Amino acid sequence: MTAPPDDCLARNEWICGEYLSSRRHILWDAVLQHLQLTTVSVLLGLALALPLAVLARRWGWTAGPVLAVTTVLYTIPSLAMFSLLLPVYGLSASLVVAGLVLYSLTLLVRNILAGLRAVPEETRQAARGMGYGPIRLLLTVELPLALPAAMAGLRIATVSAVSLVTVGAIVGFGGLGNLIYAGMNTYFKAQVLTASVLCVVIAVVADLLLLGVQRLMTPWTRAGRG
Repeated sequence: MTAPPDDCLARNEWICGEYLSSRRHILWDAVLQHLQLTTVSVLLGLALALPLAVLARRWGWTAGPVLAVTTVLYTIPSLAMFSLLLPVYGLSASLVVAGLVLYSLTLLVRNILAGLRAVPEETRQAARGMGYGPIRLLLTVELPLALPAAMAGLRIATVSAVSLVTVGAIVGFGGLGNLIYAGMNTYFKAQVLTASVLCVVIAVVADLLLLGVQRLMTPWTRAGRG
Protein backbone atom coordinates (compact mmCIF):
# COMPACT_ATOMS: atom_id res chain seq x y z
CA MET A 1 0.00 0.00 0.00
CA THR A 2 1.13 3.54 -0.70
CA ALA A 3 2.03 5.49 2.43
CA PRO A 4 -0.04 8.66 3.01
CA PRO A 5 1.70 12.01 2.46
CA ASP A 6 3.54 13.17 5.56
CA ASP A 7 2.39 16.82 5.52
CA CYS A 8 -0.99 18.54 5.55
CA LEU A 9 -0.33 20.42 2.30
CA ALA A 10 0.17 17.21 0.39
CA ARG A 11 -2.94 15.75 2.03
CA ASN A 12 -4.84 18.97 1.15
CA GLU A 13 -6.33 19.37 4.61
CA TRP A 14 -8.61 22.26 5.58
CA ILE A 15 -6.53 23.20 8.62
CA CYS A 16 -2.83 23.28 7.83
CA GLY A 17 -0.11 25.04 9.79
CA GLU A 18 2.35 24.42 6.98
CA TYR A 19 0.23 26.58 4.70
CA LEU A 20 0.42 29.48 7.16
CA SER A 21 4.20 29.25 7.49
CA SER A 22 4.97 28.74 3.80
CA ARG A 23 2.49 31.29 2.44
CA ARG A 24 2.70 33.99 5.11
CA HIS A 25 4.02 36.63 2.69
CA ILE A 26 1.20 35.95 0.22
CA LEU A 27 -1.34 36.10 3.04
CA TRP A 28 0.13 39.34 4.39
CA ASP A 29 0.03 41.02 0.97
CA ALA A 30 -3.59 39.94 0.51
CA VAL A 31 -4.55 41.25 3.97
CA LEU A 32 -2.87 44.61 3.27
CA GLN A 33 -4.70 44.97 -0.05
CA HIS A 34 -7.97 44.02 1.63
CA LEU A 35 -7.47 46.62 4.35
CA GLN A 36 -6.43 49.30 1.86
CA LEU A 37 -9.43 48.78 -0.40
CA THR A 38 -11.80 48.73 2.56
CA THR A 39 -10.35 51.81 4.24
CA VAL A 40 -10.18 53.95 1.11
CA SER A 41 -13.70 53.06 0.00
CA VAL A 42 -15.28 53.69 3.41
CA LEU A 43 -13.48 57.02 3.86
CA LEU A 44 -14.49 58.20 0.39
CA GLY A 45 -18.03 57.03 1.03
CA LEU A 46 -18.11 58.99 4.27
CA ALA A 47 -16.74 62.08 2.52
CA LEU A 48 -19.61 61.91 0.02
CA ALA A 49 -22.33 60.84 2.43
CA LEU A 50 -21.81 63.63 4.95
CA PRO A 51 -22.57 66.57 2.61
CA LEU A 52 -25.45 64.62 1.06
CA ALA A 53 -26.99 64.04 4.50
CA VAL A 54 -26.47 67.68 5.50
CA LEU A 55 -28.06 68.80 2.22
CA ALA A 56 -31.05 66.52 2.83
CA ARG A 57 -31.40 67.89 6.37
CA ARG A 58 -31.16 71.54 5.39
CA TRP A 59 -33.48 71.32 2.38
CA GLY A 60 -36.06 68.68 3.18
CA TRP A 61 -37.30 68.33 -0.40
CA THR A 62 -33.94 66.85 -1.41
CA ALA A 63 -34.14 64.01 1.15
CA GLY A 64 -36.48 61.90 -0.98
CA PRO A 65 -34.37 61.97 -4.16
CA VAL A 66 -31.09 61.47 -2.26
CA LEU A 67 -32.38 58.47 -0.33
CA ALA A 68 -34.06 57.04 -3.42
CA VAL A 69 -30.90 57.21 -5.55
CA THR A 70 -28.65 55.72 -2.88
CA THR A 71 -31.17 52.95 -2.22
CA VAL A 72 -31.35 52.06 -5.92
CA LEU A 73 -27.55 51.88 -6.05
CA TYR A 74 -27.55 49.45 -3.12
CA THR A 75 -29.97 47.10 -4.89
CA ILE A 76 -27.66 46.62 -7.90
CA PRO A 77 -25.88 43.22 -7.66
CA SER A 78 -22.14 43.57 -7.11
CA LEU A 79 -21.15 41.85 -10.36
CA ALA A 80 -23.51 44.09 -12.32
CA MET A 81 -22.18 47.17 -10.51
CA PHE A 82 -18.58 46.35 -11.40
CA SER A 83 -19.61 45.64 -14.99
CA LEU A 84 -21.33 49.04 -15.26
CA LEU A 85 -18.24 50.80 -13.89
CA LEU A 86 -15.80 48.83 -16.04
CA PRO A 87 -15.87 51.23 -19.06
CA VAL A 88 -14.95 54.11 -16.75
CA TYR A 89 -12.27 52.56 -14.52
CA GLY A 90 -11.10 49.51 -16.45
CA LEU A 91 -9.60 46.50 -14.66
CA SER A 92 -8.15 48.38 -11.72
CA ALA A 93 -8.36 48.82 -7.98
CA SER A 94 -10.28 52.05 -8.64
CA LEU A 95 -13.10 49.96 -10.09
CA VAL A 96 -13.48 48.06 -6.81
CA VAL A 97 -13.21 51.23 -4.70
CA ALA A 98 -15.81 53.06 -6.79
CA GLY A 99 -18.27 50.19 -6.44
CA LEU A 100 -17.78 49.97 -2.69
CA VAL A 101 -18.20 53.73 -2.30
CA LEU A 102 -21.54 53.63 -4.08
CA TYR A 103 -22.71 50.72 -1.92
CA SER A 104 -21.71 52.49 1.29
CA LEU A 105 -23.73 55.61 0.51
CA THR A 106 -27.09 54.06 1.41
CA LEU A 107 -25.98 53.01 4.89
CA LEU A 108 -24.02 56.16 5.63
CA VAL A 109 -26.46 58.76 4.28
CA ARG A 110 -29.47 57.20 6.02
CA ASN A 111 -27.77 56.95 9.40
CA ILE A 112 -26.17 60.40 9.32
CA LEU A 113 -29.47 61.94 8.25
CA ALA A 114 -31.32 60.05 11.00
CA GLY A 115 -28.82 61.37 13.54
CA LEU A 116 -29.18 64.96 12.34
CA ARG A 117 -32.97 64.73 12.40
CA ALA A 118 -32.84 63.40 15.97
CA VAL A 119 -31.16 66.56 17.29
CA PRO A 120 -33.81 68.33 19.42
CA GLU A 121 -35.09 71.53 17.86
CA GLU A 122 -34.82 73.32 21.22
CA THR A 123 -31.10 72.56 21.20
CA ARG A 124 -30.75 74.20 17.82
CA GLN A 125 -32.76 77.20 18.93
CA ALA A 126 -30.65 77.58 22.07
CA ALA A 127 -27.45 77.50 20.01
CA ARG A 128 -28.81 80.09 17.60
CA GLY A 129 -29.78 82.27 20.57
CA MET A 130 -26.14 82.12 21.69
CA GLY A 131 -25.03 83.48 18.32
CA TYR A 132 -24.13 80.22 16.57
CA GLY A 133 -24.11 80.51 12.78
CA PRO A 134 -25.10 77.62 10.47
CA ILE A 135 -21.56 76.21 10.12
CA ARG A 136 -20.71 76.47 13.81
CA LEU A 137 -24.08 74.99 14.71
CA LEU A 138 -23.47 72.03 12.41
CA LEU A 139 -19.90 71.34 13.53
CA THR A 140 -20.23 71.88 17.28
CA VAL A 141 -23.83 70.90 18.01
CA GLU A 142 -25.59 68.87 15.33
CA LEU A 143 -22.80 66.55 14.19
CA PRO A 144 -21.63 65.64 17.71
CA LEU A 145 -25.20 64.79 18.73
CA ALA A 146 -25.64 62.78 15.51
CA LEU A 147 -22.49 60.74 16.16
CA PRO A 148 -24.14 57.62 17.68
CA ALA A 149 -26.37 57.09 14.64
CA ALA A 150 -23.60 58.04 12.21
CA MET A 151 -21.13 55.64 13.82
CA ALA A 152 -23.69 52.85 13.69
CA GLY A 153 -23.96 53.37 9.95
CA LEU A 154 -20.18 53.55 9.61
CA ARG A 155 -19.77 50.23 11.40
CA ILE A 156 -22.27 48.49 9.15
CA ALA A 157 -20.77 50.06 6.02
CA THR A 158 -17.27 48.97 7.05
CA VAL A 159 -18.27 45.36 7.72
CA SER A 160 -20.16 45.29 4.41
CA ALA A 161 -17.11 46.66 2.59
CA VAL A 162 -14.88 43.97 4.10
CA SER A 163 -17.24 41.38 2.66
CA LEU A 164 -17.72 43.02 -0.74
CA VAL A 165 -13.99 43.53 -1.33
CA THR A 166 -13.75 39.79 -1.99
CA VAL A 167 -15.94 40.21 -5.10
CA GLY A 168 -13.13 42.34 -6.53
CA ALA A 169 -11.30 39.07 -7.20
CA ILE A 170 -13.11 38.95 -10.55
CA VAL A 171 -10.90 41.86 -11.70
CA GLY A 172 -7.81 40.79 -9.75
CA PHE A 173 -8.19 43.29 -6.90
CA GLY A 174 -10.04 41.43 -4.19
CA GLY A 175 -7.53 41.20 -1.37
CA LEU A 176 -8.21 37.93 0.40
CA GLY A 177 -10.91 37.30 -2.19
CA ASN A 178 -8.15 36.60 -4.71
CA LEU A 179 -6.95 33.71 -2.56
CA ILE A 180 -10.48 32.42 -1.97
CA TYR A 181 -11.26 32.53 -5.70
CA ALA A 182 -8.00 30.82 -6.68
CA GLY A 183 -8.36 28.25 -3.91
CA MET A 184 -11.88 27.34 -4.97
CA ASN A 185 -10.78 26.88 -8.59
CA THR A 186 -8.05 24.44 -7.53
CA TYR A 187 -9.88 23.04 -4.49
CA PHE A 188 -7.02 24.17 -2.26
CA LYS A 189 -8.77 23.65 1.06
CA ALA A 190 -6.27 25.35 3.40
CA GLN A 191 -6.14 28.49 1.25
CA VAL A 192 -9.94 28.83 1.02
CA LEU A 193 -10.46 28.33 4.76
CA THR A 194 -7.55 30.52 5.88
CA ALA A 195 -8.51 33.45 3.63
CA SER A 196 -12.17 33.16 4.64
CA VAL A 197 -11.33 33.13 8.35
CA LEU A 198 -9.08 36.16 7.92
CA CYS A 199 -11.97 38.05 6.25
CA VAL A 200 -14.14 37.32 9.27
CA VAL A 201 -11.38 38.38 11.65
CA ILE A 202 -10.88 41.68 9.79
CA ALA A 203 -14.61 42.40 9.91
CA VAL A 204 -14.90 41.64 13.63
CA VAL A 205 -11.78 43.62 14.56
CA ALA A 206 -12.87 46.61 12.45
CA ASP A 207 -16.30 46.61 14.07
CA LEU A 208 -14.82 46.43 17.57
CA LEU A 209 -12.36 49.23 16.83
CA LEU A 210 -15.12 51.49 15.52
CA LEU A 211 -17.25 50.63 18.53
CA GLY A 212 -14.36 51.69 20.77
CA VAL A 213 -13.97 54.94 18.82
CA GLN A 214 -17.70 55.56 19.16
CA ARG A 215 -17.57 55.09 22.92
CA LEU A 216 -14.61 57.47 23.21
CA MET A 217 -16.30 60.13 21.09
CA THR A 218 -19.70 59.91 22.81
CA PRO A 219 -18.98 59.75 26.56
CA TRP A 220 -22.39 61.28 27.34
CA THR A 221 -24.13 58.12 26.08
CA ARG A 222 -22.32 56.04 28.70
CA ALA A 223 -23.15 58.56 31.39
CA GLY A 224 -26.80 58.43 30.35
CA ARG A 225 -26.88 54.64 30.63
CA GLY A 226 -25.13 54.75 33.98
